[in-house]
Amino acid sequence: MAIGHYLKEIGRGKEGARALSQSQATDMFGQILDGAVTDLEIGAFCIAMRIKGETPEEMCGFLEATQQRLRPIQIFPTATTQAAVVLPSYNGARKLPVLTPLLALLLAREGLAVVIHGTATEDKRVFTSEVLAALGIAAQSSMLPARPGQVTFYPTALLLPGLQRLLDVRRVVNLRNPAHSLVKLLQPCAGPQVLVTSYTHPEYAESMQQVLCRMQATALLIRGTEGEAVADPRRLPKMRCILQGQLDTELEHQAGALTSLPDLPPCDAPSTAGYIQAVLDGAAPVPLPIALQVAQIVRLAGLAEVARVPE
Repeated sequence: MAIGHYLKEIGRGKEGARALSQSQATDMFGQILDGAVTDLEIGAFCIAMRIKGETPEEMCGFLEATQQRLRPIQIFPTATTQAAVVLPSYNGARKLPVLTPLLALLLAREGLAVVIHGTATEDKRVFTSEVLAALGIAAQSSMLPARPGQVTFYPTALLLPGLQRLLDVRRVVNLRNPAHSLVKLLQPCAGPQVLVTSYTHPEYAESMQQVLCRMQATALLIRGTEGEAVADPRRLPKMRCILQGQLDTELEHQAGALTSLPDLPPCDAPSTAGYIQAVLDGAAPVPLPIALQVAQIVRLAGLAEVARVPE
């Protein structure tokens, strides 16, 4: 098969391009993930979608194709298994320390199974995987189950090699493609899960919320810190809590001038890991925005667990 007939629809330019139906998007993206198309077709797809932009219906189709092929992450069974927490981590940090590992470890301390998936998408940023390694948490090399009370990092290539190949196209054409949005919306666990995800630009907030609601997801959607799904330690960002596809609560961002700033480390992995360990040991305070984010995620995890229990 080939995707030329789909490219003809999406590749007519910003004004002339036509959106695909969800089933068409599922078929096209499935062929791309399976490696059934040429590099030329993949390049055309990436450029066409970059110009056109993906609709929520198309993104749901891309997600459907991905979920059909993804190796699901199992959660180690316990007597009181709760919903897992999923943290996609693909942006890393350039200026502020990447504190996604701090968020993950604080959630694990609450007894939750915390799943991080991601890959390095650029060469000039510090990524979560580097900070985790400095904290002694190695990336998984096989699909072992995640355990409650622990943080487990799964490289994207382990979950779905075809998705990793599509993400790597960015290194060639220097432009993001739908895969970079899709990875932030994946629900990779086999059981109940709370997706903690983020947007980088305000216009993405509404489209991501639409997709999360269509997917009947339980999720926390925030304005990312350099693209990472962790609250800015200096100022509380807007948070949208979604429970099984319905907007549950909305926390407004902190406005006005800041009266004080937390004492943050340099952006490099060893310094960030040292700071995180100090916070976990009680030698440094948990930044208030991150503490509030933890509380909301724990609340959503409890609600997700209650919602799945039959009456």
